[in-house]
Amino acid sequence: MGPLRFKQVDVFTSRPFFGNPVAVVIGAEGLDTEAMQRIACWTNLSETTFLLKSEVADYRLRIFTPAQELPFAGHPTVGSAHAAIEQGFVQRKPTLRQECGAGVLDLALDADGRIFVKGPPARIARAPEIPGIPALGERLRIDVGPVWIVGEVSDARTLADLVPDMAALARYSLKEEVSGVTLFAKSDDCVSAIHVRSFAPAHGIPEDPVCGSGNLSVAAFLKETNALERYGRRYIARQGAALGRDGRVHVTVDEDGIRIGGHAVTCVDGTLKVD
Repeated sequence: MGPLRFKQVDVFTSRPFFGNPVAVVIGAEGLDTEAMQRIACWTNLSETTFLLKSEVADYRLRIFTPAQELPFAGHPTVGSAHAAIEQGFVQRKPTLRQECGAGVLDLALDADGRIFVKGPPARIARAPEIPGIPALGERLRIDVGPVWIVGEVSDARTLADLVPDMAALARYSLKEEVSGVTLFAKSDDCVSAIHVRSFAPAHGIPEDPVCGSGNLSVAAFLKETNALERYGRRYIARQGAALGRDGRVHVTVDEDGIRIGGHAVTCVDGTLKVD
């Protein structure tokens, strides 16, 4: 097998190095699962994706963390769609369909160049108290492919100052069989409605810079708890300040589902030698 096209895309930002990067390998039909997992471990990013041809959608996407394959993840979906269009792997058009482990998902491109994905339906259950986290109100276990324990913090400053016990969070995540914990608070700025932080130390990601599935889960939490009137059915979430990032996730909650989206920009463009 010769070199494969490779891109590293910064997601939920239009400014390079302010969002969440995903590695994208394009035209990866010649790679088996073991090779994909090895490459994902080597890139050492939260996710690496592999774009493949599909018989039921515009393309097929496989998503790997350094440790395992995921059925769906938000920022890899947006970043991979950006890479697929930029590379000409798919035709640029208003709507796309992505085949992945969670099924066939609908994507849309808006006039401002943002890419939106309609997330899988959320499966929701109550969740136990989170160790080392200041008293929260309701806590929900939300499964959108990745599974997050979601809770609301009293205010944005408390959320920003939070220093979780990562070892305790890792043990909790493994016990509850979840990806991690996503916390949110009402914003204290004029740019966004909400601030979000996501922690997944059990999977080697102490804090995710800008988490698509985490934001999808927050929107599901707001819908389930009848709290959307506080933010609206269309809002912007900010994430990543604690890591020197400034991600912006655009969220829409409609009757037919929840959509997350944003901009993406390519930071690395080249080839991956797999011989």
